[in-house]
This record gives sequence, C-alpha cells and structure tokens, in this order.
Amino acid sequence: MNTALLAWLRAQLGPATDEQDLTTRYARLGRARLVVAEVLSERRAALLAEPLRMNVDGVVTIDQTNNLAGLERQIAALEDLVAPDDPAPGEAGPDLITAPLQPVRRTR
Repeated sequence: MNTALLAWLRAQLGPATDEQDLTTRYARLGRARLVVAEVLSERRAALLAEPLRMNVDGVVTIDQTNNLAGLERQIAALEDLVAPDDPAPGEAGPDLITAPLQPVRRTR
C-alpha cells in the first residue's frame, strides 16, 4: 500500500487508525473504498451494541445518537468519494468473457 492510499484512508477514518490494521484489510479486500466501508460499519455496529442514550438524573447524560447519525452519513457519502485506487472514468476494467456451455454428445 503506497503513502497516498494510506493518507486517503486516514483522512476518511481519522489519524488514530492503526496502519497495520488498514494494511491487512487492504490486502484482504483489495480496494480502499471497501476498507473504509468495513471500518465504518464496524464502528456503527459497536455504537449499536451499546445503549445510545443514558441518563443519570443530575449526574450525567451520555447521548451517542449524533455519532451514529454522523457515521451513517459518512457511509452514505462513501459512494460519491473518489479513492486513489479507483479506476479512472472510461478506464477498462477486468475483462469478462462468457462462453455458452454445450452438452456433450454421447453416441451409442
């Protein structure tokens, strides 16, 4: 993974994101956009696993609903972002060749 790609990933996920974790995910997934989507989805799931709002009268109030909404907006906006490893518009992608299957003729 090159430095431009790592910088883009950190810009999307924050500077405290572990570089080794990003490298491992990128090797497994192969696309920067998929890495960001996976990390954001895990963060969203972690927020949903805990109570979003907790209130102890007169002591403390914790409200994570804005954080959840922000993560959901960031996941939705991911489609509009251009990642450094995205193919350029008009660039040929991998070739897909299809061939029809023919039954084998059996003679007796």
